[in-house]
Amino acid sequence: MTSKKRYRKLKIFLIVVAILSAAFFSYVEIANRNSVHMTYRQKVLKAIYPAFVWLAKISGKNTKELAKEKATPMTSFYSLKDTLIDGTPFDLSGLKGKTVLLVNTASDCGYTNQYADLEKLYRQEKEKLVLIGFPANDFKEQEKGSDNDIVSFCKKNYGVSFLLMKKSSVVKGSGQNAVYDWLTDPAKNGWNGQQPTWNFCKYVVDKEGNLTHFFGPAVEPMSSEVINAIK
Repeated sequence: MTSKKRYRKLKIFLIVVAILSAAFFSYVEIANRNSVHMTYRQKVLKAIYPAFVWLAKISGKNTKELAKEKATPMTSFYSLKDTLIDGTPFDLSGLKGKTVLLVNTASDCGYTNQYADLEKLYRQEKEKLVLIGFPANDFKEQEKGSDNDIVSFCKKNYGVSFLLMKKSSVVKGSGQNAVYDWLTDPAKNGWNGQQPTWNFCKYVVDKEGNLTHFFGPAVEPMSSEVINAIK
């Protein structure tokens, strides 16, 4: 191949790359036209979220589901206490008679766009559902912001109105959030030892305080699996 032909092929290749890059950058901006104070990484993650979840599902990654119809907890879910993200003490005894969906969240994750569907689910089912987000920096440090940063990000970009707790750790260790210690200890909840595998894992507690389901991050909030679990 002559140098002239090689140069022509390289030129065509670079033009194609430039066109595809420009198209992608334009798509990212269009997908984020209503986003506020997002980093470019966050914008890209939001834009590619549908493809991200699709790839996770076809690969089977983060799609784990566990369910237990009835298992009496050894420690009452309603004996637990935590602190809301604004510093207000929160007693879980006030959740009696409500189904509760608990999700460990992060602002800089491939699944962050699930905030939108979590809010949609909450608004759709809020007469019987309490939805609680637990911001955590446990997985690849994808929630580095302060509590104030998290509140601002969630409200401005996703209109979050469901409960958010103070940022804490949700994985096993001396600093684990007490609610997640209960969710992941079979000696306390009656059966489940499944830890969060990544951000946006979902646990369902029924209106009697029994842990009934675990869903991996790729199981979307508005999926039939989650909808049926909270019915």
